[in-house]
Amino acid sequence: MPAKPNAKPSTFVNPSPERDYLIHMEIPEFTCLCPLTGQPDFARLVLDYIPERKCLELKSLKLYIWSYRSRGAFHEAVTNRILDDLAGATRPRFMRLSAKFYVRGGIFTTVVAEHRKKGWKPQPVLDLQRFESSSPTD
Repeated sequence: MPAKPNAKPSTFVNPSPERDYLIHMEIPEFTCLCPLTGQPDFARLVLDYIPERKCLELKSLKLYIWSYRSRGAFHEAVTNRILDDLAGATRPRFMRLSAKFYVRGGIFTTVVAEHRKKGWKPQPVLDLQRFESSSPTD
């Protein structure tokens, strides 16, 4: 049975909810329609998130993204709608969606939208290069 687009992403239980860790996904074949002309718009989506209790299931994400193929939407609206849907399904600590739309009329457009759980603060970044460059003889 062939797969069909699905307007609702599925989730699974986060296997390590005690830890902040980053999930990075790249979706190079996003398409939707220009709401004014009906012509296709193409984008590369980059999704980064730090899960709380739920993670996105990949096949359902693919089918969810596919559901936009025949929808008319402005770049700004579709980026924020996808972020709202994915954050609503997973309730992450943090989520960022970058939508990098290919050239249309000589203009590349990138829309970046973020969601942060109320009260969540990222951990400080540990600079490991500082430790890698030192040797026992220094």
